[in-house]
Amino acid sequence: MKRLQEDPLRRDLERKYVFLAGPRQAGKTTLARQLLGADEGQYLNYDRAEDRQIITAGEWSRDRKIVVLDEVHKFPKWKSFLKGYFDTEGIPPALLVTGSARLNVCRQGNDSMVGRYYSHRLLPLSVRELLAVNGVRGKPDEILSDLLRFGNFPEPFLLRSEKESRRWQQQYVERVVREDVTDLSLVRSIQKITLLVDLLRQRVGSTVSYAALARDLEVASSTVKSWIEILEQLFLIFRVTPYHQNISRSLLKEPKIYFFDATAAFDEKAHLENLVAVSLLKHLWYQEDIEGIPGRLHYLRVKDGKEVDFLLVENNIPTEMIEVKHSDTTLHGGLQHFHKFLREAKRFQLVRDIRQEKTVEDVQISSVSRYLAHLAA
Repeated sequence: MKRLQEDPLRRDLERKYVFLAGPRQAGKTTLARQLLGADEGQYLNYDRAEDRQIITAGEWSRDRKIVVLDEVHKFPKWKSFLKGYFDTEGIPPALLVTGSARLNVCRQGNDSMVGRYYSHRLLPLSVRELLAVNGVRGKPDEILSDLLRFGNFPEPFLLRSEKESRRWQQQYVERVVREDVTDLSLVRSIQKITLLVDLLRQRVGSTVSYAALARDLEVASSTVKSWIEILEQLFLIFRVTPYHQNISRSLLKEPKIYFFDATAAFDEKAHLENLVAVSLLKHLWYQEDIEGIPGRLHYLRVKDGKEVDFLLVENNIPTEMIEVKHSDTTLHGGLQHFHKFLREAKRFQLVRDIRQEKTVEDVQISSVSRYLAHLAA
């Protein structure tokens, strides 16, 4: 399966190093090997002792076009290490650095590699990507049904088995928590972090109170917040925060939390909302990584109960308000309420089971699958 990011990655590797981050098993290693081709590159994994020796000694092949360094972020001061090679040798070979936990932190400040690399994030499969790649057949609604049934990660999706999907999901969460959390030296907290993950799965689509979670876990609110930040670094979950600019201070401040694995939620309605959430995030991150358009995903909700599931902000401008429904085509009141504050944003009500698409008071009431099929990624 050719991923949408393969060609942009090839172009970027001709100029600089590339850092490719993303959740475990989203397809980073497979994509990296496809970029290498039959004769063009060398693959080295820092977790393998023999490869680690090659990496730390800087003895990767200089006559290859591309060298993949997987999990090299586990090497102390790895950014300064790579900066030295870029400054003294440049490319080729181009270095493709892949990993999950911590690698995405490079996008933030105080980065010694600034100007020497492009950053990409590979997320699980989406309706848009599956329509674009080879090897997958079906209409948008059929693909959406398969993603909701089997999951949006490549392995369970391609296995086409609900039983195997459930097994994969159970083992996936356990592996991320037990292996990656252990790497972050939080062994004593594993049991409670596992319980936190279960509590978050029950709250997909709802606002999350750190204080309430802290009471359930019998720890401090600050501890819960730090654990959630760690789970974000591990690409297990992501937070969607409320948008507050130009809106009343009565807007709630608690985040909503979604999983990169869209099937992690406990019920069908939450599955759909979670899949839309990760698809919107994939769209925004793709635009930022490939096209240089910064984007953020928010939600809208005030204390009197009015809400909208998602707000897309691109180049600091709110562009789209999105409400997700299973079958209700009645115009959602929140889309009307927040239009008073965000008149420039297009409004969409996305419905899973819809007979007739229509426009009501400038709100497009559309099929979920049709909307997702037209995202950037």
